Amino acid sequence: MIALVTRMSEDVEQLWLTSLSENMPGETIVPFRHLDQAAREAVDIAIVANPDPADIALLPALKWIHSVWAGVERLVGELGESRLPIVRLVDPQLSRTMAEAVLAWTYYLFRDMPAYAKFQQQHIWRQLAYRRPQDVMIGLLGLGALGAESAARLKHAGFNVIGWSRSAKSIDGVETFHGDQGLDALLGRSEILVCLLPLTVETRGLLNAERLSRMPQDASLINFARGPIVVGDDLVKALDAGALKHAVLDVFDVEPLPVEAAYWDHPGITVLPHISAPTDRETAAAIVADNIKTYRETARLPSIVDLKRGY
Repeated sequence: MIALVTRMSEDVEQLWLTSLSENMPGETIVPFRHLDQAAREAVDIAIVANPDPADIALLPALKWIHSVWAGVERLVGELGESRLPIVRLVDPQLSRTMAEAVLAWTYYLFRDMPAYAKFQQQHIWRQLAYRRPQDVMIGLLGLGALGAESAARLKHAGFNVIGWSRSAKSIDGVETFHGDQGLDALLGRSEILVCLLPLTVETRGLLNAERLSRMPQDASLINFARGPIVVGDDLVKALDAGALKHAVLDVFDVEPLPVEAAYWDHPGITVLPHISAPTDRETAAAIVADNIKTYRETARLPSIVDLKRGY
């Protein structure tokens, strides 16, 4: 038996249950809230979306967990001590969706949309000088599936692209860097910096005052990764001092972003409600179903999360 364990509303959870059940007609999938004690003891797989750890603890025969999200730092933080194998969602559709958002908001900054919005508010008719994409350097932090797809989309649009990862990686047509020295080199050349890194012990607070100061004057930041990777106070100070031009933030330390947060009204910040790469329920359900089918047939787990690395 499979348990669906989430903190979603019942209506949204039902949509997921329907999609998963359609893709796994031979499996019995039951929301945790509907499981009696006997059923809980029969559950061997849990499909989860930010589950309550207390609910997971009540499934004594559980062998492994499949998340329907790509980001699993919260799940690892809450369940890591259980040592249960965790499988995260790896969905090509998610990479395509993220690359689309990276390109869209890169264009937003590249074509000076924040400046034109201010001109409109001030009733100013002013045309800014145009630059070609090939005259702009985009730096990507994170060269996994999301970063690789984003790099390809940006290159196709004509931008110069460089990328950084913790360990050495190679992407056709992209100059890549790794390690601390490589990070400094990339920051120093990135006119628009796009963060797609997972949140780990190593990346928490990675973009602090010192590193932000290495970026070119009037550079901009897009954070589509996780809020705590950027030190918020340091970012605001860099924007206030005019060292950075603009920041597009889709992720925050606390979500939803509190109504009293200063980000909302900062003239140098565009706030997005975590919409850069929503999970596609239909493609995700099919991938989860295929992973579980393979496990049933072979007893082999899909690739699992490294609990030390956090992804």
